[in-house]
Amino acid sequence: MDPIELLMDEHRTIEGVMDALDACVDPRNTGAAPADLAGFVTFLRDFADLRHHGKEEGILFAAMVDNGFPREAGPIAVMLGEHDEGRSHVRALAALASADAPWTVGQRASVTTHARAFTALLRAHIQKEDQILYPMALRHLPESAMSAVATRFADFEDGPAAARCRADLYALASVLTHPALDASIDKEV
Repeated sequence: MDPIELLMDEHRTIEGVMDALDACVDPRNTGAAPADLAGFVTFLRDFADLRHHGKEEGILFAAMVDNGFPREAGPIAVMLGEHDEGRSHVRALAALASADAPWTVGQRASVTTHARAFTALLRAHIQKEDQILYPMALRHLPESAMSAVATRFADFEDGPAAARCRADLYALASVLTHPALDASIDKEV
């Protein structure tokens, strides 16, 4: 398993879901409701953060720090800060997704504001990782470190529970990006 290729493939899935989120929260889409947003929150928390950022922070970034990259400054510090900023927007979206009634005008505006801020942040973040951080890791990490990262990624991805969760989250991404294809899949993974 090539860890950088896997992360970049996951970026493409995340970008597709962000496109769908932008369409969902478009102010012209007056039919969007809290239940619609809940599926996006589930995907963003479970796939983008726990799985994707989990591998980045816990494995790749840790290997980079172990091999001389500073954690508190430079590109890793920027990426970690942006992960945290994204989490704050997703927390706000989660609170709005849990509404028991249709959104008020103010809540709908808040949904749009947080979703758009999140997607703009993450699109720029992904570009920095794909074009700067990942190539930097490939250039500067010794082959043994990249091999260890690949092994840890495989351990993270393998196993029946992890594989089932991954499959469920990809199915959720498919429903979010193409809701007419399978509206019967439960949005809560």
